[in-house]
Amino acid sequence: MQTQSKVLKWSLIIGIVIVLNMFFNYALSLIYKNPDYNTFCPPTTMMVPAGPTSVVDNQYTVCQNNFDSAQKVYDRNVFITLVILGAICVAIGNFLAGNMLISIALSLAGVLSFIIASMRYWGSADDLIKVIILAIALAILIWVAVKKFKNEKL
Repeated sequence: MQTQSKVLKWSLIIGIVIVLNMFFNYALSLIYKNPDYNTFCPPTTMMVPAGPTSVVDNQYTVCQNNFDSAQKVYDRNVFITLVILGAICVAIGNFLAGNMLISIALSLAGVLSFIIASMRYWGSADDLIKVIILAIALAILIWVAVKKFKNEKL
């Protein structure tokens, strides 16, 4: 019976972690729309021979650069939002001592939110930002480990 109880608890924890992060990401996609490529670079039906300095090439480069800039801003804002939501989950999880199951689930959901945010933003981030992201993530993980498991033996 004890094994069933542990399986049920961990199933609930994993379910909360996954569903909470799906909720964050889906709600964010409804509230804050991803830039649409066709808005920046509408499809053209004009057939013009393209040379190295053609008007078509220049227009494509300008619209592609505008789209890339908008996508980078979007990725950064989504990253910041997911990190804030993750930090809120970790904080609530660490201060919610009354229910260990919810406490662990929220802490793990926050950590997963950090991972998802970093993975989504990684391609757009500069090298210095990547180092800062990793340092903050490591500090938070160590803080959670110390807070949750300070006197426990493996």
